[in-house]
Amino acid sequence: MERTKNYTTWESLPDTLTAQHISQFLGISRRRVYELFLVHVEQGGIPNFEIGASKRVEKSDLKNWIAHRKEKNSIDELNSSVRKY
Repeated sequence: MERTKNYTTWESLPDTLTAQHISQFLGISRRRVYELFLVHVEQGGIPNFEIGASKRVEKSDLKNWIAHRKEKNSIDELNSSVRKY
């Protein structure tokens, strides 16, 4: 029986990612990854491109997307704190 490779570190991920790679890495469902593919990048969607009917993501784009989401969440938390006063 062949074992499925786990994608839990940046080093284990290939340069071009599938929804399966991303879902395993982020710990979310593959369905949620596809939902994020449909959201416009400026509104928080994961940047992707198509090869035929398949969606793919460059590893560098996923890294940038995660960094941007972290930054946005920090700003949102800061703004929320300021509004309380």
